[in-house]
Amino acid sequence: MTVGSARMPLSPTSSPSPDALSIRRVGIVGAGMMGTAIAAANLRHGLAVVLSDADQRALASATVRVSRELADLGHTDDEIRQRVGQLLSVGADRDQLGRCDLVLESIVESPAAKQDLFFRLEPCLDPGVLLASNTSTIPIAKLAERLQQPGRFLGIHFFHPVGRRPLVEIVGGPRTDSRALTAAAAYAKAIGKAPIVVADGPGFLVNRLLGPYLAEALELLREGVSVRDLEQTAAEFGMAMGPLRLVDEIGIDTALFGGRVLWEAFPDRITPSPLLVAMYKAGKLGRKTQSGFFTYAGNRDSQSPLEPDPDFLKLIAAWSYPTGSTPRVDLMARLLLPMVSEAARILEEGRVEGPESIDLAVNLGLGFPAAQGGLLRWADSLGPRRVVRMLESLADRGPRFQPPPLLVAMANEDRRFHGPVV
Repeated sequence: MTVGSARMPLSPTSSPSPDALSIRRVGIVGAGMMGTAIAAANLRHGLAVVLSDADQRALASATVRVSRELADLGHTDDEIRQRVGQLLSVGADRDQLGRCDLVLESIVESPAAKQDLFFRLEPCLDPGVLLASNTSTIPIAKLAERLQQPGRFLGIHFFHPVGRRPLVEIVGGPRTDSRALTAAAAYAKAIGKAPIVVADGPGFLVNRLLGPYLAEALELLREGVSVRDLEQTAAEFGMAMGPLRLVDEIGIDTALFGGRVLWEAFPDRITPSPLLVAMYKAGKLGRKTQSGFFTYAGNRDSQSPLEPDPDFLKLIAAWSYPTGSTPRVDLMARLLLPMVSEAARILEEGRVEGPESIDLAVNLGLGFPAAQGGLLRWADSLGPRRVVRMLESLADRGPRFQPPPLLVAMANEDRRFHGPVV
């Protein structure tokens, strides 16, 4: 569900004029990989950015990294100097943040850290300022627990890589004012993104689907599938990048913390992988540390072939439990079937308008191949009875392959997500 661009007052109590929510100045707290990429997306469309971080080392390199993002987006050196020089303020204090139209948090994926930041930041913000989190998994209701003005607080979740993923999830908590959602969606459109409003809850929409996909990829490695076969299968299917490469780009720390939120919410279906935990403990966090599942030293091109990190290969050997060969023809089904089941549960819970929203989200947010039409279009191409049979054949691998009631009912009625195939 996308939202129109009308800007409306935030709430009857604050009563700002409609123009007060015309977002032209954005504060970003967190100058890491996502924060600087989001900053570049704003600068690209002429919005002023106030960038803040408690880590002085992150701030010291922030301008260079924002400039690099703009270069990757196709801007010339002169354009970059102009935008960075005129529109970017780095190292801002809370008074500067308080005068922004929108303040977006993009720090570590920890409920306690984010709640503490909002508790300290909220008193510094002018009444009409929107406050948002770029959290990928933590429920907005939880993050808003200590806020005095929860009506202006919401989730604005960008996807990695920000420059190539047009989707932005707009997430309201139980006390978020509907007009704040409208303003946030208008802002997303203003910086060239496609907003989709999704229900609050662990993982929201896209990461609730992504979690099972990544977890299954790590489990397949432990079963003896090679890194090359796993990544190549995803590439041949048409995914923007393989699952391991995707985790490296997101950041192993972010994937682990976000995965923990999903594990706590859905412990029967999501299990923390010991491979991910071991990589985190070793400080191998992916591209940001030049070492993760792959090695990145001297390689800035996210599309170039990479070699698996030798230390990661050792971890696979230490944590593997080979179950026999897994034919490559079955690998993509193993990766996607848990996602299809989770999508069916999301529909059962009424968290999105319909299957079209799910397909749009995976296409725009995860780089799911457009040629496949979307996750549920892919499932429809198999047919519900075959999907359920495939899930039941994998039942010995755990509850994540248990078909949810909606899928079972669809199989019994031979009914597809998008209706009958003509």
